[in-house]
Parts: sequence; structure tokens; C-alpha cells
Amino acid sequence: MEETNKIQAAADYIRSKVKRVPQTALMLGSGLGVLAEEVQDAVRIPYSEIPHFPVSTAPGHAGVFTAGTLEEQEVIVMGGRFHYYEGYDMETIAFPIRVMKNLGVDTLLLTNAAGGVNEEYKPGDLMIITDHINMTGQNPLRGQNDEQLGPRFPDLGTLYNPDLSALLEDAAGESSIDYQKGVYAWTSGPSFETPAEIRMLRTLGADAVGMSTVPEAITAHHCGIRVAGVSCISNMAAGVLDQPITQEEVFETAKLVREGFSMLIRRTLRKMATG
Repeated sequence: MEETNKIQAAADYIRSKVKRVPQTALMLGSGLGVLAEEVQDAVRIPYSEIPHFPVSTAPGHAGVFTAGTLEEQEVIVMGGRFHYYEGYDMETIAFPIRVMKNLGVDTLLLTNAAGGVNEEYKPGDLMIITDHINMTGQNPLRGQNDEQLGPRFPDLGTLYNPDLSALLEDAAGESSIDYQKGVYAWTSGPSFETPAEIRMLRTLGADAVGMSTVPEAITAHHCGIRVAGVSCISNMAAGVLDQPITQEEVFETAKLVREGFSMLIRRTLRKMATG
């Protein structure tokens, strides 16, 4: 079956389950899925039920689509994403974003848990993504281009939408949330980076590093969805502190920032609703 038919089949199934089609989507990173529980009038659809949809195998990713209302905005929330390190190819990672576009989504807020490369950061900081560095050599747009989805050579100069990012900044300020602004580096994983790799990334201008977000951001921008991103600095990257990095640390830090993270996203949605 052609990719466009698979996208259509998945979108049609989701439409058959939800009353109102949302225009705003949230993709929640490791340990940040609590926001999906705050959606009102929620319809929850396991990924396993959606035609042609992959299944998330990453720890801390629920693997559920949640559609409903949050801050008087119709939203669809992806509680879990698909990573290159899970063995998925770029087309599979891009698939949910293209399904969202078919559903009518025009705004995507991406979140992730990331390691702090900038030595002035600390675990628990929230970083608004201003740009990214793709360290993997992979691109979700590789291969034959479907002009119905987007142009062959998209310009990524404003991938992280300045207006949407400004709303995040305003929301953080109004909520008295200390935040950072910085560059996110995408590495393939699943191993954490070495100290030498972190020194290289710092030299290149990265402030945080993680194993997701960039392929979804590129795919969304390619098909005309405006994008903003927030990283939760869950740990300091290798070599910054004299201690090992663990998956448990990532989840523990995410728990600590849940309230501030939820407040930031909810207030941003509120500001979007009021224009």
C-alpha cells in the first residue's frame, strides 16, 4: 500500500473515534506524559489500534493518542514517540506527523527530555528550542518527495516558529518559570554520548542533546505545520558532572518539573486561543 493511502487510513480511523478534529498537537517526551492525563472529554486510542501505526517501545512512552480539550483548545496528544534507536526507519518516525497533517493539525508543540551540554544549565531547567544540530546523518525527507506533502528542498531557517516560540517565552514569564533558550543536538542513541562527544557538541554550539525531536520537527515543517519545542534538562551530559548517567535520573527529574512543565504548556495553549 502506498504511503499516502496508509496515512489516509490511519487518519480516517482516528476521525471515526473523535468528535472534533483538533488543530493543535502535543508530542510528549520521556517522563512528561502526565499532561495527557489533564485533557478533558478525552478519547484515548492505543497506537496498536490505529492502522499502519508503529508501537512505541521506549520506556516512559505510553503509546496512546489522546484527543480532547485542554485550556479550551481542541488538542491531540501523542503520549510517546518513535525513535531511530528503536530500529524504526525515518519514514516510520515521520508517519504520525503526516497523519496529524491529514487530520488538520496546523501547530505542533514538541517536548523531550535532554542532557545539558551547556555547563550553565542544571537538571530541571526547561529550554525553549531555538535551533537544532542533526548529528545522525539521517533525514526523514530522504527519498522520493511527495509534492502533496511539501517541497523537495524545504528551508529550515525558521523551523522553530519565532511567533510560537515567543508565546512559550511569554507564558514562561507570566508563570514565573525560569527558562533557557538554546540549540538542541540530535544523536542516534541508544547509548548516552561520551565526554569527548559532549565537548565536540559544546564547541559546535549545542546547549542540550537528545535522541528525538529533530525528525518530527523537520517532517512537520516540511508539510506546513508550525513547530515549537521545549526540552526538559533531565541530567547533565557526560563529563559535566563526575557521576554516571542513568535512565532513572531522567524520569526522576521529569517528575520534579511536571508542575512547571504543565503550567508552561497550558498557559501557552491559553495564549494561542486568545490570539
